[in-house]
Amino acid sequence: MYDAIVVGLGGMGSAALYHLARKGARVLGLEQFGVAHALGSSHGQTRLIRMAYFEHADYVPLLRESFAAWDQLCAVTGEDLFVRTGLALWGPPAGGEVLPGTLASAEKYGIALHVWDHDEARRQLPLHRAPPGFRCAFEPGAGFLRVEACVQAHVDCARALGATVVAHAAVRSWRPDGAGVAVDFNGQTVHAHQLVLTTGAWSGPVLRELGADLAVHRNALVWLRSAPDHRLQSGAPCFGFELPEGFFYGFPALDDRGVKAALHLPGERLTDPGEVDRSRRPADTAPVVDFAAACLPGVGPEVTDSAVCLYEMSPDGHFVVDRHPRWPQVIVAGGFSGHGFKFAPAMGRVLADAALGAALDPAVGFLSAARFVRP
Repeated sequence: MYDAIVVGLGGMGSAALYHLARKGARVLGLEQFGVAHALGSSHGQTRLIRMAYFEHADYVPLLRESFAAWDQLCAVTGEDLFVRTGLALWGPPAGGEVLPGTLASAEKYGIALHVWDHDEARRQLPLHRAPPGFRCAFEPGAGFLRVEACVQAHVDCARALGATVVAHAAVRSWRPDGAGVAVDFNGQTVHAHQLVLTTGAWSGPVLRELGADLAVHRNALVWLRSAPDHRLQSGAPCFGFELPEGFFYGFPALDDRGVKAALHLPGERLTDPGEVDRSRRPADTAPVVDFAAACLPGVGPEVTDSAVCLYEMSPDGHFVVDRHPRWPQVIVAGGFSGHGFKFAPAMGRVLADAALGAALDPAVGFLSAARFVRP
């Protein structure tokens, strides 16, 4: 009998597994693919991490915890998982969402930012070319996470603390079993007091039971040949541009593939997350190539690599973290909507505490599924 079973070991599940193991729980982690696989949402070399959060200021306390926890994981593993490059966010002089939200979060929580007008930003950031009148907010403490290495580190550390991990675990069903749960996988049944479901793009059925209609989208990541001054070793920062065509973001070049960039818009909606066209399409690369030509001198137009990841979108683009309405021994976390990975350590701690009997942390109260339930 396990204290808890975690189903899905991507960003959130691997962190929950680690925090449960740290707390001395007898825990089993089940992953339908291999650990740190490239078939879901937690892959693609890098993920942005930033503190001044334009999406919603209530995320900032979770980010403070996550920043510290990523640093701690780096210290435990000796790996360079969190790299602080700084992040330049460009936006229009009026309107827009990125700069107003970033500045509001920074003001509310006292986050260090440099805010530059167009001319000063061009002097500070000669690698960037923004449309006339654009302003820039530069967060020096922001940067990127090495996504696959982060997942692997959480799983490896959990194993070292006694967690059991089964990869290629085909979970056929789960069901309440008295006050606990029973989980069927690979022809066997295991039992636990609590179940944590962090199944990413495969969360649709259980999230619907919580009132949230999950939409899964195919999104492309693109690597472009780039000049040497765009490399990490040259001090190039991460970046984001809020343009009429959408929000483009990217990273300094970490290898010979060059700069990685993407358009942060939900792409093609999928009916089955297991059936995804992972080929490189012109429609995937063209917007990113055009963006680089306009805003990143020395980047592109040659596409050196691409990847496809899945956006599991909640109806409002915010996460869903809650207990199951009928079975409180089941905790669900999903709908991370293309911006969740950076929160993994904080979410892992929240989920672990809940699986060991605590009430859900008030810090995630704004992410409750109750917001989707009509009175």
